[in-house]
Amino acid sequence: MRTLGNLLWLVLAGWWLALLYALAGLIAFVLIITIPFGIASFRLANYVLWPFGRRTEFRRDAGVWSIIGNVLWILVLGWELAIAHLIAGLLLCITIIGIPFGIACWKMVPLALLPLGQHIVPVQESGQDPFAAAPGRTH
Repeated sequence: MRTLGNLLWLVLAGWWLALLYALAGLIAFVLIITIPFGIASFRLANYVLWPFGRRTEFRRDAGVWSIIGNVLWILVLGWELAIAHLIAGLLLCITIIGIPFGIACWKMVPLALLPLGQHIVPVQESGQDPFAAAPGRTH
């Protein structure tokens, strides 16, 4: 089911959103000091291309430089990518089939704004197990 969702996502919005992230990454590679922004942008382009079955998590050891970098990212490239996600989500929600994809696109807005200090993990390896605190669960 995830593969079908990813294929539909790729056709409807994933390819051009990933293209925007790749373009932002190329812009970030112009200066040596902004290369970490470019690396983060390419990592997110990969995620936006094929998102279902994966999730993003904030690294606990990201540090203060990630916060400063995210502020700079918002000012320079992040807000454009966030607007692209908002527009894509709105366009996807025009049809009944596109509504879940539009909602998924809107959930990526914080990712577009705060890319530094995040890493992409498969859903199975996620550190946040939603059923970990379920009553009657044994370890």
